[in-house]
Amino acid sequence: MRTLLTAAVLAAALAATAAAQSKPVYKIGTEGVKSPVLTHEIKPIYTKGATDRKVQGSIELKAVVQADGTVAEGIRVTKSLDPDLDAAAITAVRQWTFRPGTKDDKPVDVEVDIELTFTLK
Repeated sequence: MRTLLTAAVLAAALAATAAAQSKPVYKIGTEGVKSPVLTHEIKPIYTKGATDRKVQGSIELKAVVQADGTVAEGIRVTKSLDPDLDAAAITAVRQWTFRPGTKDDKPVDVEVDIELTFTLK
């Protein structure tokens, strides 16, 4: 009996996870989708190693801003600059919050492109 109950709970959890993962992710400008608006930004840390190596330039990322205004897991680097700075950029962007993007005036998950520039002073 206990095994059957455990299996039922596990099946329900897997079904909920699958349903959450199948939520559509929209692209800005398609199907009347409006862009999310950044409301809270955390600047990435310029790592000591990158500073010592005098690394400068831009990193490009793709991220999904969820309907609740948070950034989803799975941020992707589409243009790398330096492994340390790539990781610092991802860490910072994970903490950003947005007014969510909308479709038909309802909040939806929207894929965004983000560019961060690192410049030494």
